[in-house]
Amino acid sequence: MKLIAVVVVVAVAALLAQVLQRRKPQAPTQPKMEVPAQVDRSDFPQPEAQWLVAVFSSATCSTCIDVASKAEALATSKVAVVNVEYPDRKDLHDRYGIVAVPTVVVVDADGVVCGSFIGPVTATDLWAGVAEIRQPGSRAISDCATSTAGEDDGEADSLKPC
Repeated sequence: MKLIAVVVVVAVAALLAQVLQRRKPQAPTQPKMEVPAQVDRSDFPQPEAQWLVAVFSSATCSTCIDVASKAEALATSKVAVVNVEYPDRKDLHDRYGIVAVPTVVVVDADGVVCGSFIGPVTATDLWAGVAEIRQPGSRAISDCATSTAGEDDGEADSLKPC
């Protein structure tokens, strides 16, 4: 009788060990970085411009300086470009829920955020993204990124048309 009990306990332990080895651990939860869906254009300089490119940055972020300088090249009479630096403009970072820098948002005349980048971005991607938003179809479909805002794929989020 004792032998049967020992065999049953060993069999159950072996089965349990095998099940536990096959079970994959849950992937860690990744934070979702979000950008605002709309902004109040009167919070930014040149609210009358057709487009706003706002770079939410930080005074202590070297990547932010690079992204802001790339964005500055987009400034025209129709495109206002503004660097919203933390902590100087902490109020706007808080108001729009910006938790990661650099964050670039492209906003239309009505204040609707039509596209965004979170993290470092190349000049080519930034300029092409803004061109695509301003004039849909200006870049080939194969050039359009497939990542969506908030996905943590290790890359900066790409600008997509409204």
